[in-house]
Amino acid sequence: MAGAIASRMSFTSLKRKQPKTFTVRIITMDAEMEFNCEVKWKGKDLFDLVCRTLGLRETWFFGLQYTVKDSVAWLKMDKKVLDHDVPKDEPVTFHFLAKFYPENVEEELVQDITQHLFFLQVKKQILDEKIYCPPEASVLLASYAVQAKYGDYDPSVHKRGFLAEEELLPKRVINLYQMTPEMWEERITAWYAEHRGRMRDEAEMEYLKIAQDTEMYGVNYFLIRNKKGTELLLGVDALGLHIYDPENKLTPKTSFPWNEIRNISYSDKEFTIKPLDKKIDVFKFNSSKLRVNKLILQLCIGNHDLFMRRRKADSLEVQQMKAQAREEKARKQMERQRLAREKQMREEAERKRDELERRLLQLKDEAQMANDALMRSEETADLLAEKAQITEEEAKLLAQKAAEAEQEMQRIKATAIRGEEEKRLMEQKVLETEMLALKMAEESERRAKEAEQLKQDLQEARESERRAKQKLLEITSKTAYTQVSATNSSATPADVPSFSMLTESMSYDFKDTDMKRLSMEIEKEKVEYMEKSRHLQEQLNELKTEIESLKLKERESAMDIMHENAGSKQNTIKKLTLQSTQCRVAFFEEL
Repeated sequence: MAGAIASRMSFTSLKRKQPKTFTVRIITMDAEMEFNCEVKWKGKDLFDLVCRTLGLRETWFFGLQYTVKDSVAWLKMDKKVLDHDVPKDEPVTFHFLAKFYPENVEEELVQDITQHLFFLQVKKQILDEKIYCPPEASVLLASYAVQAKYGDYDPSVHKRGFLAEEELLPKRVINLYQMTPEMWEERITAWYAEHRGRMRDEAEMEYLKIAQDTEMYGVNYFLIRNKKGTELLLGVDALGLHIYDPENKLTPKTSFPWNEIRNISYSDKEFTIKPLDKKIDVFKFNSSKLRVNKLILQLCIGNHDLFMRRRKADSLEVQQMKAQAREEKARKQMERQRLAREKQMREEAERKRDELERRLLQLKDEAQMANDALMRSEETADLLAEKAQITEEEAKLLAQKAAEAEQEMQRIKATAIRGEEEKRLMEQKVLETEMLALKMAEESERRAKEAEQLKQDLQEARESERRAKQKLLEITSKTAYTQVSATNSSATPADVPSFSMLTESMSYDFKDTDMKRLSMEIEKEKVEYMEKSRHLQEQLNELKTEIESLKLKERESAMDIMHENAGSKQNTIKKLTLQSTQCRVAFFEEL
């Protein structure tokens, strides 16, 4: 009795010590999160918590993936988290990933967070070469990835080498050509510059629209054997089941769309497919492991459900999400237009300010030149005035000497009575004196004329000085006006936010006229997109031709060679499904 009581107490004590919570680490494509989960939680409880944390409503595309030995598995919603075959060491780690892919990303992906997670996952799959992408398309995808990360191309910011540390192209593509990183960057940047004006969500959507046309996009591959024991690959995606040669994952040998399949089941390693037409026998295949069959069944059920959902009217929740998305898109478009107008106004104001500053500097230079000319004129006038004064003094001195010579002549004439010889000498001296007096008079007259001319030059110099001062005054007044204008113009960017505040205070209730205008703009965008799409293939072909000469043929992979001969994914599947289901089943079993 005592032993039973002790055993019961020991069991109760052990039960109390058991933890009621455990730590889970969730790894998304761009973040890590940790949660404390209750032991009793099922997969749905944890999944819903993650979706709420991310703000994700399009939950049907995603799941929580974990690794079991050498394969992957997905957390089941109706099973306890700790009942899965997951490592029990804390934190228990799951990867939050897209489990199912849409047929048309543009029509089906509504939320920005959904689109962003798909973009990151598909980009990683392409870079890790889990999705084959031809070289020319890889360059175009890289340019959209750069636009999504860096925004609009700006030559002053995005200088040579700014992509040196970025992983943008699959290593297979880089090794296939004799091209330096600088040459790849030049080609990526050339396309990147053409994406100007696209927001991050738009660039990511363009990336996904191109990626979804690649042959391996959204396909999960599994190694199987048919009834004859032939090794084949089973591809499960949004369109149906596809059978591939193990050496060729690009082009299926045959396909079975979801609308032709009635039931899928498995027993141990044997998988059974029942066609919709009951007259057609079931066909079977074997997988390598039971765990693989479970995964195939999960993917088949989920993809089939989404396939049928797409062909029905949207649920109320999806309609509400799409309506909110349309309103949000319209609001964002109006906001972008407002920002574009404000940016244009700022650029125009800055351009005018720069022009006025340039004009101001020009006027300052002209004023300095005029001031220098005025100073030179003043110096010239001073020199001329000084020279005129000297010339006038010389003229007075010459006149004085002429007067003295005249007095000397009179004195000589008075003494002429002293004799003939003396008279002759005196006459000669008088003649010489008269000659000298004549020369003195001529020199005096010349000096007087020169003085008069200098006076005229002085007057002209002073007139030039007056005109220079007047021009300097005019330039000074213009400079003052320009400075006032520049001040007013430079205030323009500061005025812009007032427009912004007014705009932000507006209601977002769209009137009919606004919606009509928006519809017209959307239609215009569609037309522009169609025109661009027509040139897209031409651009890809041009790039392919341009780099073809740099290709190292000996480094071509088997997929590179197969892609050259493969058609588009949609056309291939359409051609395969033209045959009857019975013929395709028989073809599968005879492979």
